[in-house]
Amino acid sequence: MSEHTDLLGDPRLGSDFQQRFLPTRFNVAGEALDSKGFPCSSLACPRCHLVIPRPVLELDPLFLSMIGSPGSGKSFLLASMTWQLRQVLTPEFRVSFSDADPSFNRSLNDYEESLFLNARAEELQPLAGLIRKTEEQGELYDTVAFGNQTISYPRPFLFAVQPQNGHPNEARAEKLGRLVCLYDNAGESFQPGKDDVGSPVTRHMAHSRALYYVFDPTQDSRFRAHISPAAQAALAKQTGRSTRQEQVLQEAAARIRRYARLRQTEKHDRPLIVVVTKYDAWSRLLEELVGDSSRSEPWRTVPSAHNGFDINSLDLPRIEHYSQRLRLLMQKFCPDIVAAAESFAQEVIYMPSSAVGWATKFDQRSGLMSIRPSQTRPFWVTIPFLYALCRWTPGLIPAIRRRDETP
Repeated sequence: MSEHTDLLGDPRLGSDFQQRFLPTRFNVAGEALDSKGFPCSSLACPRCHLVIPRPVLELDPLFLSMIGSPGSGKSFLLASMTWQLRQVLTPEFRVSFSDADPSFNRSLNDYEESLFLNARAEELQPLAGLIRKTEEQGELYDTVAFGNQTISYPRPFLFAVQPQNGHPNEARAEKLGRLVCLYDNAGESFQPGKDDVGSPVTRHMAHSRALYYVFDPTQDSRFRAHISPAAQAALAKQTGRSTRQEQVLQEAAARIRRYARLRQTEKHDRPLIVVVTKYDAWSRLLEELVGDSSRSEPWRTVPSAHNGFDINSLDLPRIEHYSQRLRLLMQKFCPDIVAAAESFAQEVIYMPSSAVGWATKFDQRSGLMSIRPSQTRPFWVTIPFLYALCRWTPGLIPAIRRRDETP
């Protein structure tokens, strides 16, 4: 990417962007020189001309995609997940989690600040005002012109994940490090007909190593009939909606089959993690089945002789126990969701989650569900991510497995 201010105007991106060029001249430091002789350090894709952060070239990528209907809580889950990962990965697992390129994560960082670093943290605020709804266009998308054809590409959130000092495999940090490319779309993008040549906004799903399907039980009338009375009363006061959330999953599955070239009878070999959100509204139902109401995170400290550090290990038996019982609950209330998930993916795991915890309440003044940001207490928001790293990047997140208490 050119640096000189006179070199504005790129044929792919428009008049407000610096020109992209194939370098032919370099200074003694090895930096490319633009046509005005200015050294350049930023890179761009030779096809679409969009920025390529250098970590993309230095770390193996791990693609993850989030699927869900409008209002299912994807943005809240994502903001809560990334904030909590920043807090727990290094002290608990000796793994760093940082922005690979802050400019790519700017909107997500704003969401985190709104939830966890709010200047009015003690004031009751509507949830809808803390994080704005994900749009189908805007800062999360880049528009590129190929002649007369204009294409809108989704912009991923980029994170660098690497073992740190005290990790059992710190000597293999370069090999185990990953660049996590996490994609989020507006729920409307999963409606039929919303993915085409000019707006291929969900085709990243075919390349993802794991898929997160976010299911909101409060949007399903069958499930909603069994949630807590307080939550039912609050929902009744709002213009609540009941949506066919299995159609979003079915549409996503159809697109993945098309772009991954899978037959209709063939199951996808990438795992599908069904994240059932707003656990605060229905936790009683699952706690009765799993026999656990501790609301603790599923990891345990296992003594280690490595550098004198103790390191936590993910408790896979507990996660799988929750998954099995949650599947029974979903099968009882929403069998179509279970059928859609398990007819599509070879491996499906179910996880409960609450992005904000148990302090939400109906605000009579605004007529909206609200919370004091200081009372935000996420539950299991990091587990879908940690589980994916543990299972499909061996050696990065230690695990306790069945009949084996050694990570």
